[in-house]
Amino acid sequence: MISERSRIAHNGSAERLARRVLDALEDVGHTTPAAAHLESAVSLPPHEQSVAVAAVRMLGADVLAPHALTGSAPPPEEGAAVALALDALPPARPAPAAPPDGDGQPWTMAWIDWSVVTVLARLDPATATPAAPVPQVPPQCDPGPERRRPPTATAGGPAYEGWVPWSVRMSQLSSLALPGLDGPVHEAARSGLTGLARGATRAVLRRDFPTAARITRWLAWAHAERLPLPLDPAPLTEHIALLGGGGRLALEIAIARRLLGLGPA
Repeated sequence: MISERSRIAHNGSAERLARRVLDALEDVGHTTPAAAHLESAVSLPPHEQSVAVAAVRMLGADVLAPHALTGSAPPPEEGAAVALALDALPPARPAPAAPPDGDGQPWTMAWIDWSVVTVLARLDPATATPAAPVPQVPPQCDPGPERRRPPTATAGGPAYEGWVPWSVRMSQLSSLALPGLDGPVHEAARSGLTGLARGATRAVLRRDFPTAARITRWLAWAHAERLPLPLDPAPLTEHIALLGGGGRLALEIAIARRLLGLGPA
């Protein structure tokens, strides 16, 4: 069980790392945010060093977003820092079972691990770590009462969730919404664009701006894929940017803006 104090420490470290990545994305800070983040913890007690390492894992592929969005290779020390974090906290093997049969949290973390390992291997093969196991196929968005499907897998097919829990689950996987990544999660997003639009709108109305930003980023990714969307994610992105706060939310918005071709704020 993670204590509240530990949770605050981990979230705070992830916020600071997200700010570093955002600065790198906007060319106003370090080009090696992960390396700088780990270096800043070298003189700290061991448990605080572990928290800094965990922050790299929490951000997943987003820690490499400045390079994933441009296709450029990260500096050697940056790739080495990400590889170090993956080595210290290796992906679970075998990958956890997908919900509803398995626990959603470790399954989500397994997909986040897969994303950063895959992006690192593509951008910096020299420092790539062993391939992470591909987790089980994610649930898909229930298309609604007019096309109602069973809530659990049938004949080896995927499970289906209502659009509310499904969109929240997809928000937790927003770090996969980057160029160069593709897999079952992305297929679920392509087939559930209406659910994503509903989920983003619901989160905004509830003033849950972190969730709204993460779901809207999936819509921005779909825009970059030239998929037809039920709403325009650009004004939604700008609206969330005005009302939301925090380093991780700001990074989500910045990545969404790049995917939408809007450039820096």
